[in-house]
Amino acid sequence: MFAVYAARIDRDQPLTGLELGERPAPEARPGWSVVDVRAASLNHHDLWSLRGVGLPEDRLPMILGCDAAGVDEDGNEVVLHSVIGQTGHGVGPEEPRSILTERYQGTFAEQVAVPTWNVLPKPKELSFEEAACLPTAWLTAYRMLFTNAGVRPGDSVLVQGAGGGVATAAIVLGKAAGLRVFATSRDEAKRKRALELGAVEAVETGARLPQRVDAVIETVGAATWSHSVKSLKPGGTLVISGATSGDRPSHAELTRIFFLELKVVGSTMGTKDELEDLLSFCAATGVRPVIDEVLPMDRAREGFERMASGEQFGKIVLSGS
Repeated sequence: MFAVYAARIDRDQPLTGLELGERPAPEARPGWSVVDVRAASLNHHDLWSLRGVGLPEDRLPMILGCDAAGVDEDGNEVVLHSVIGQTGHGVGPEEPRSILTERYQGTFAEQVAVPTWNVLPKPKELSFEEAACLPTAWLTAYRMLFTNAGVRPGDSVLVQGAGGGVATAAIVLGKAAGLRVFATSRDEAKRKRALELGAVEAVETGARLPQRVDAVIETVGAATWSHSVKSLKPGGTLVISGATSGDRPSHAELTRIFFLELKVVGSTMGTKDELEDLLSFCAATGVRPVIDEVLPMDRAREGFERMASGEQFGKIVLSGS
């Protein structure tokens, strides 16, 4: 079957290890389901995999892709939860949790196999392309906002790095939930898009906000860390799920953190229950993922290049059969 896969690891030039071509189709196994992929979306996790983060060379070649929506063996339209081993279903209770492509072949292919427990019904209100955007970036944003930040309607939130998948999702979800959302970006066009999506104000990265906020959604890391901490109200919460600019900020702001009793919470992906809630939320409210572009699977390299350059606003989706 046709697939998009990591053939080599290159920490400095990750796209040199990206290959498109034929790979073995997944085989049926007890407790697992084979799904025909209709759409799959790109995440920065795929670039990190090409750099060897979470993907050692002895597991190559590895089909990339965490997210997908498609059709199962019984003809049902489904969405995949990409955290494998979270409960032991399909892999055994002793296996540590992993994300697709760390241990098991991913979704950038005509077919993918996952534990049957990881297969959820796709709401009829969502297209395959829309549903394929939700299991990683949008689920991460959902958990950051509503589980780990614990914000309520009327609270204020700063979203760093408008344009990325998680940041864009946080703006849209925050607006829909009645939050007062502020956003940052170095790019004027992305700041404008953030306003169109519901941010009350979008400022340049590092610029002073008109008010301090209850929570910060942080995925950028070192470049924005100090600004994130300084933007919080006393007792506020900074939730971090990524560090695309590096994980070693020059100023940790420890004094401010303990003096103002700020909370720093790490967040990774989300649970199957949270994905079910997110799917229902989107179906019921009309909220839809922001899609930058949809490409056929055989043009995956273009999507990777666009994501690596930081040009996209929202999700890049690969369409399957």
